[in-house]
Amino acid sequence: MRPRTVVSAHCDLPCGVYDPAQARIEAESLLAIAKKYQDNEDPEFRTRALIIKEQRAELVKHHLWVLWTDYFKAPHFEKYPQLHGLFNEATKLAGAGGAKGSADPEVAEKLLARIEEIATIFWETKQA
Repeated sequence: MRPRTVVSAHCDLPCGVYDPAQARIEAESLLAIAKKYQDNEDPEFRTRALIIKEQRAELVKHHLWVLWTDYFKAPHFEKYPQLHGLFNEATKLAGAGGAKGSADPEVAEKLLARIEEIATIFWETKQA
């Protein structure tokens, strides 16, 4: 009762499904919203901006978590020991203590920098 064919893969779906660009695009939205928020005094505009910003921040966290938990596997974390820390910092920067809870463009820029570091590692793993 053994399987005739044994297969293995480093991700649960064919590569191409995962891409840090999804998190980056949402983080770029956070940066744009923060800048627009700072430039506008209208309370209704600011309220709408905050609501949209919080939604986008949740999407950033979602896309990062998918990469962290579904794409990256033990060999990646062994080769890139800083990876867990990068994801932890990035998701915190997207969360309530970061871009979700702040309208400061600098916070969104820090988030984008962490996502870029994750993306660099991601693309290195795709070359292997």
